[in-house]
Amino acid sequence: MAIITLTTDFGEKDHFAGAIKGAIYSELPDVKIVDISHSVSPFNIPEAAYIIQNAYSSFPKGTIHIIGIDAEINEENKHIAIKLDDHYFVCANNGIMSMICSEISPTEIVEINIHDKIETSFPVLDVFVKVACHIARGGKLGIIGKTIGEIKPIKNLEPYVNDEKTQIIGSIIYIDNYGNVVTNIRKSFFEDIQKGRQFEVSARNHKFKKIHSKYSDIVNFEIPEENRNDEGRGLVVFNSSHYLEIAIYKGNTSNIGGASSLMGLKLRDTVTINFIK
Repeated sequence: MAIITLTTDFGEKDHFAGAIKGAIYSELPDVKIVDISHSVSPFNIPEAAYIIQNAYSSFPKGTIHIIGIDAEINEENKHIAIKLDDHYFVCANNGIMSMICSEISPTEIVEINIHDKIETSFPVLDVFVKVACHIARGGKLGIIGKTIGEIKPIKNLEPYVNDEKTQIIGSIIYIDNYGNVVTNIRKSFFEDIQKGRQFEVSARNHKFKKIHSKYSDIVNFEIPEENRNDEGRGLVVFNSSHYLEIAIYKGNTSNIGGASSLMGLKLRDTVTINFIK
């Protein structure tokens, strides 16, 4: 049984996500549809890229991933289908695949060219569904598109490093459900520049001199639980996706607050790491 996943910025209120599922089932009644997320911030390509990068590999090989973010076709925003890591991705060529493609090279990329056969004002429903169902039936990418050599990158995907290798300047690319802020600084990138040196992480007026391996590392378990005061404390970790994250221990956006609200950190804000010689 084929699996098709959906990642969009459509939200849950409108009819869009439901219409896509209905169209898929109309073509492939036995397919399995899985929602990865419909809560991506509108038109937020780095956020969607982070979500799909960290979700797709949990699915079986051969899964088809429809990504409905900024999908309106125009001269600068074509549609593509990609085979990568034995998965298929159908999306706009707007940089959304840059994170995955920076780690793994695609096997095949085609620019979708079936638009002359489909009149559409909703390409995710009309074009992406047709392409995904074609792939699910065992169809080849070359039937629905022409081969291209590369995809459009996301601007400023990689952090900046100064010539002296004493500073990394990254940016916040994602804010999770707990209000934790995720940067574009990967653990391997950090360690390659750090080379064992001490450092200081700065975000607005907040500074940290240690990166933890897990959130509970800031807890002193030798102190009786009733005497601890750890909830609400800020910390830095490399999260499960190996990205540098600034978090609030047991933060909750509905009561204590998260790093985003308590520290005033927003998407695209700068996070700096200075290394001490």
